[in-house]
Amino acid sequence: MTSEQKGWKEIPIAGVCWRPATDYLTGDWKTLKPVRDKEKCNKCLICYMFCPDGAVTWDPEIEDIGFNLDYCKGCGICAVECPKKAIEMVHE
Repeated sequence: MTSEQKGWKEIPIAGVCWRPATDYLTGDWKTLKPVRDKEKCNKCLICYMFCPDGAVTWDPEIEDIGFNLDYCKGCGICAVECPKKAIEMVHE
């Protein structure tokens, strides 16, 4: 007998999620989203390293950074950690 696993929306308050964030599309609960100023950004990838959900992406073919808003929760860690202040959190 197999039971369907609950998504993050069905987990009770203070419940523990037993699966990684990449198993869910968790970006629908954010109120802020990251916007990068390409002129300020030096592509140091600190935002990539600090993102707790893997929502900052690096495309090696075009050597550029992006944001996967399907997984971004709008926490703003990327903006806080950016040494060039190239990321701003804006309301969706």
